[in-house]
Amino acid sequence: MHDFSILLLELGGVLLGLGLVGTLAARASISPIPLYLLAGLAFGVGGVLPLSASQEFIATGAEIGVILLLLTLGLEYTADELVGNLRRSAPAGLVDLVLNATPGAVAALLLGWGPVAAVVLAGVTYVTSSGITAKVLSDLGWLGHRETPAVLSILVMEDLAMAVYLPVLTTLLAAGGVASGALSLGVAVTAVAVVLIVALRFGRQLEAFVASPNDEVLLLKVLGLTILVAGVAQKLHVSAAVGAFLVGIALSGPIAHTARQLLSPLRDLFAAVFFVFFGLQTNPAHLAPVAGVAIALAVTGVVTKIATGYIAARRAGVGPMGRARAGTSLIPRGEFSIVIAGLAVAADADRELATLAAAYVLALAIIGPLAARAVEPVMKAWLRRRKRRARAAAQAEQGEPPPCRSDEATTVPGKVTAPPEQE
Repeated sequence: MHDFSILLLELGGVLLGLGLVGTLAARASISPIPLYLLAGLAFGVGGVLPLSASQEFIATGAEIGVILLLLTLGLEYTADELVGNLRRSAPAGLVDLVLNATPGAVAALLLGWGPVAAVVLAGVTYVTSSGITAKVLSDLGWLGHRETPAVLSILVMEDLAMAVYLPVLTTLLAAGGVASGALSLGVAVTAVAVVLIVALRFGRQLEAFVASPNDEVLLLKVLGLTILVAGVAQKLHVSAAVGAFLVGIALSGPIAHTARQLLSPLRDLFAAVFFVFFGLQTNPAHLAPVAGVAIALAVTGVVTKIATGYIAARRAGVGPMGRARAGTSLIPRGEFSIVIAGLAVAADADRELATLAAAYVLALAIIGPLAARAVEPVMKAWLRRRKRRARAAAQAEQGEPPPCRSDEATTVPGKVTAPPEQE
């Protein structure tokens, strides 16, 4: 009974603390993900107040959190949309993949971690946080801007790429090498193909099986089916998360909409637990040795995502300001990067890899929203300077005297005029 009381005290304290952290993040208009990670660092091994009794419960909650994150993501798309978006967004998605996965893969190889770690770190540096980016677009009022469809197409391509990448990754991690994982990889790819075929051809029958006018029954059916498929997928070394994602894709229409609404509170709760658990697994003392590499990767990640957004927005015919907004909105890394690193930790991969991923995500989850808020004032100042230079060059070609600086007063004998208004 004493141990159970400690479990309740620790668990209640963690959940209440997460609530306070979430309130703080909301008031600061930032994503709570980096704060959840910091909370995990504080209460994990090497932290200020390590937890003991509740770690096993939090670990189980973290697994459920990953499943619910991927399920609700899959509910955003139908199988038809999945195939259609792959075709339409392929060029921009390919640019995104090459620019952002390469730095992670190269870094892992240069550090001597091997090809499997290169695949892991490539995924960590590649995928933007859909959750953080969506919040940034909403908070800054960018949802109606011309570049937003280009940004969303990049996010969709990354989400779709995860449907292929995660089975490949979990197969490689389970097999312990690239060559030895060929058979398991074939099973994983086949499982994904079978689910997509079932969703395309028998989607209505599946929806009829799940459908219910009672929200409680619908929630139990969807959640039960998801966890069941996730367990089968885990047995096949496809990853429980991918199994949940494919269940979400198989469901569409009103059922998917209702299921998203019912699952949202559960997803938010267990996703927060997942991020805390990832922080619990990371020793803060281990962050210093990887800080240099994390900073270098973060700087590279900022540059490559800005380039990705710029290219995608330019292809859509968007001007310089919109291109800059598109680039900065893609900077944050978050939930998927942590999921990828968490899978590596579960497979007993190098702990240093997980620590590097945590430091990298922390940096970009904070830098991304701040850069998005700063980009418009910076771009406006730059565009004004460029306009003035162009005007001065045109006047110089016509032989006119250069204009006074806008921040200087014009002196006339006997009279001083005020500086003209700023543009």
